[in-house]
Amino acid sequence: MMNKAAGPVWHHKWKEKGIIPKGLRGIDKEAAWCGSESDGWVYGYGSFSSASHGIAVPGCFMLMKNSGHEAKRMRSETSCYQGVADYIVTDSEAGHYGLFREPKRQSSMTLITKCGKNMIKTEERIKMSEFMEKHRRMYGERSYTVEPMQGPVKDISDLNTCRIHGNSGNRRIFAAMGLTVRMYQLKAWHGNRSTFKIRDDVLG
Repeated sequence: MMNKAAGPVWHHKWKEKGIIPKGLRGIDKEAAWCGSESDGWVYGYGSFSSASHGIAVPGCFMLMKNSGHEAKRMRSETSCYQGVADYIVTDSEAGHYGLFREPKRQSSMTLITKCGKNMIKTEERIKMSEFMEKHRRMYGERSYTVEPMQGPVKDISDLNTCRIHGNSGNRRIFAAMGLTVRMYQLKAWHGNRSTFKIRDDVLG
């Protein structure tokens, strides 16, 4: 999930050089350019969340400086589900072979992702791509299992745009709101109620 930084946008070419244009004030210098298929490019912060179905497993938000970090840290973020989950379904950011191999080797969990059309054509990647093609249906389920889980957090906590500057403060806000929503979703799930219609419960 991508969240816009508080204040004006610091253009990528200026940020790389560390130059703040004259008249541009109130920039969040710790924010970064984040990209995803659903949100496009956003100057702000990316957050990671986990969701499950079949068994209730509350997830936690972890701040990422850019979307590439989501893939690099995916293995450590999902290791706690060893013995609980058989498959990890994630977006195309986790499309390199090392991330496919290691969860299965270390935690007996199989990664399902989307392989890019222009991926490097090594023998390992070709086999990985063929494997993913056989699991297209499972990957497609992300559209109504994982992706919609971001909606309640953004809607209930109004997190389209961050309220404060800085990595540390935003990390605490994302974690607090993410866990709050997950707790109420778990309560709704145990009560056989919709896990999406919890706004009134959270806000009291």
